[in-house]
Amino acid sequence: MRVLITGATGFLGFRLVEKLNLDFRYKQIIASGRVIKKTHYIKSDKVKYITGNLTDPIFVDELTKKIDIVINCAALSSPWGSISDFTQANIITQKNLIKSCIYNKVKTFIFISSPSIYFDLKNKLNIYESDPLPKQFINNYARSKFEAEELLRSSNLPYVIFRPRALIGRGDHVIMPRVINAFEKNKLKIVGDGENLVDLTPVSNVVDAILLSIRNENALYQTFNLSNGKPVKLWAKINYVLQKLDKKIIKKKVSYKLAFSVVFLLEIISKVFNLKEPTTTIYSIGILSKSFSLNIDKAIKILNYRPKQTVDEAIDEFVLWYKNKEID
Repeated sequence: MRVLITGATGFLGFRLVEKLNLDFRYKQIIASGRVIKKTHYIKSDKVKYITGNLTDPIFVDELTKKIDIVINCAALSSPWGSISDFTQANIITQKNLIKSCIYNKVKTFIFISSPSIYFDLKNKLNIYESDPLPKQFINNYARSKFEAEELLRSSNLPYVIFRPRALIGRGDHVIMPRVINAFEKNKLKIVGDGENLVDLTPVSNVVDAILLSIRNENALYQTFNLSNGKPVKLWAKINYVLQKLDKKIIKKKVSYKLAFSVVFLLEIISKVFNLKEPTTTIYSIGILSKSFSLNIDKAIKILNYRPKQTVDEAIDEFVLWYKNKEID
C-alpha cells in the first residue's frame, strides 16, 4: 500500500510518517511538504520526501500517481490572514488534490479539518459532529477548512474527515511554543477566571485514530471529532508546562471584557493600516478563556478509538523534546 501524506513536515504529518514507517503494511510513504525540516525528518528507505507547492496542479497530479491513500495534513493554520491567503493554501490545494485523486484512482482521501468551525466565542462543551455550526465563522481559517470539507463531500472520492482538537506532544512547534514565547515576553496572563475546560489531544492518539480509519469501510464518508474525551482546565495545564520548564506559574488575571476590548481595537488598527498579525487575536482571547470540548462517541463506536496517551504524558513528552531539540 502506497500512502501520500501532505504537510508531512508539520507536526501531525511528521508523526504520521514516523508511525507508518514502522508498519509493514505500508510499502512506500510519499512525504510532501513545502520545505524539509531537520526536526521533522525521517531517514528511511520507505519514505520519499518531495517538496513542492500544492497550488500547482501539475505537481499535484504527479504526486498522486500510483497512490492508494492520501492523508491531507497540509494547511495554512493561523487565526489571522486574508481570505485570498487561506483560499490559496486550504481550498485551491484541496481542489487540486481531489481532481488528481479522482483521475489517478486513489482509493481513500483522508482530510484533516479543524474544530475551529464550531467556535464562536461562547462556552461549548461536548460538541457533536452534527451540531449546528455558527452563522458566521470565527475567522478565515475556520471558513476555509469548512469549505474544504464541503469540496470533499461533493466529490466522488471515498473520504474520511477528522476534526482533531489542540494537538500536543513531541514535535509540537505551534501551541505550546507559542505559550512559552508569550510567557518569556511577559505577555501571558490568565484571561477570565482561569477555570475554563478544554480539550488537549496527544498527537499520538490522533495518529492512532487516522490509522484505525484506513481499511475500515464503516469510516468512509464520515466526519469524526477527535480529542481525549476528558476536558482539562487549560490554565492548570499551561502552568504544568511552565513548572516542567522551571519557570514561574501564571497567577495574574485579566477580565475577558477588558482583554476582548483591547484586542478588538488592535485588530481594527491592524486591518485598517494593513499591519502584521497582532500579538493577540480575538480568537486567541476566546480560546484562552472559554470552555470548549468535543464529543468523541462516534469515533469510539465506528473506529474503536481509545485514547492511549494522557494529556500529562503528552506534555511530559513535549517538554523533554523541547529541551533537547531546536524549534524551527
